[in-house]
Amino acid sequence: MSTLATVAVLALAALHAYILVLEMFLWTTPRARAAFGTSAEFAAGTKALAANQGLYNGFLAAGLLWGAVASDPVGFEVSVFFLVCVAVAGVYGAATASRKILFVQTVPALVALALVLLAH
Repeated sequence: MSTLATVAVLALAALHAYILVLEMFLWTTPRARAAFGTSAEFAAGTKALAANQGLYNGFLAAGLLWGAVASDPVGFEVSVFFLVCVAVAGVYGAATASRKILFVQTVPALVALALVLLAH
């Protein structure tokens, strides 16, 4: 992959690692509640659910990291797979939770995917 494509994949991995931290460890804090637009009561009641969701974001981050550092053809294939996973998850999240997810998750994933495909 090109340097630009690798940086885009790594940036998306970092974003999902940050989401993992917010959902698994900081869910009830003002910072996470502001990021996700939740109340203290909602956050307290959904803490376990958010932690589970955070774990899945961690798997996405790990897959993206793997794709960015693995040699081709594996790096390319893994990057494409996980970028598509992120984009699909973003579309679903935008349709069911918040349109903001489309711009935070899906658009960056599609940009990174385009860079990866162009670099191949």
